[in-house]
Amino acid sequence: MTRAGIVTVAGKPNAGKSTLLNRIVGQKLAITSQKPQSTRDRVVGIRTADNVQMIVFDTPGLLEPKYELQKAMRSAALRALEEADVIVYLADASNGAPPPLHEAAGLASPPRARIIEVLNKSDMLPPERRAQLEKERPDAIFVSAMTGDSVDALITNIAGALPESPFLYPDDDVSTQSVRFFVAEMVRETVLEQLHDEVPYSVAVGIEEFREGKTPLYIRAVVYVERESQKRIIIGSKGAQIRNLGQTARKKIEGFVDEPVYLDLWVKVAPNWRRSTSALERFGYHVGKDER
Repeated sequence: MTRAGIVTVAGKPNAGKSTLLNRIVGQKLAITSQKPQSTRDRVVGIRTADNVQMIVFDTPGLLEPKYELQKAMRSAALRALEEADVIVYLADASNGAPPPLHEAAGLASPPRARIIEVLNKSDMLPPERRAQLEKERPDAIFVSAMTGDSVDALITNIAGALPESPFLYPDDDVSTQSVRFFVAEMVRETVLEQLHDEVPYSVAVGIEEFREGKTPLYIRAVVYVERESQKRIIIGSKGAQIRNLGQTARKKIEGFVDEPVYLDLWVKVAPNWRRSTSALERFGYHVGKDER
């Protein structure tokens, strides 16, 4: 007997969803950052082990959208909840007991899938605070996605909740998404790491060319920003910042594709792209109806 299904990891921004996906899959697929709202679209990871295949969705943080990009992010999270066989409702334990998922998501009723409540970053709690939370939430699973503490117990719990099914993908697949998608995310992650304040939130990355068959692999990536002043920041004095971004991102990409890479990095201005439906669709975001 085998089990297989979709596992959606959902929760508020900065709960540790991307770190948990990477931990479950056993490979870094989703970008991670201390900055909230770093996940903008769903990231798919596949874990196949012990006759169980989990198709794990990392989703954007549940929030009240203020502009078109955040509406697209919310739409992606809600679609992932609808498609799930199991929902891992992840919350930061340091914030106390979370509200019910449907309230956090702004839904009129709970999703149809089984919900497993998981309190992350529990290793950071004082013992007395953890004991109190365990009384308040006796059915919750307390984990640390960062250290891996109790993640195996969570995986066992998820596996038991998945339906009996043949595997949905080959057992050596780790994602359904293209290498280009992950390359763009690695470039964006590097911007999140190296730049501060508002610039990273105004950044989108497009892969304009991906030339395989020769060594090194040639990749031309464009970093889009909303203002000329942001472009100047990313380029830096005499091009120092963009060279540093390119070198760091190239090393990440080489580790991912396991071959030498020539990363040709450019910066362009796309005014107010976060508020433009046409620009969002050009960058690959799905702008759907914000259903509540």
